[in-house]
Amino acid sequence: MKKLKNETALVKKAVEVGEKYAMNRGYKAFAGTNSAKDKVESLYRLLVHDKLVQPLAKDQENQVNIRHKLALWIAKQLPENHALLK
Repeated sequence: MKKLKNETALVKKAVEVGEKYAMNRGYKAFAGTNSAKDKVESLYRLLVHDKLVQPLAKDQENQVNIRHKLALWIAKQLPENHALLK
């Protein structure tokens, strides 16, 4: 797995966009007490359930790989000339 340029910022953007997506689906907003780890995993599971990302193999499901998957997902959603993709 090759780390993406600006991966941390891409994950942050993915959480932001994913949270809005989840709210549009009818889920409640994340509480202020939810950790970033919980948000990332919840969004990953929602996106897999909706078939927007391909699931990782069970033995590959860890925080690093899930964050990478979310970064890849948001990178595909952003316009080509977005600052995070440069």
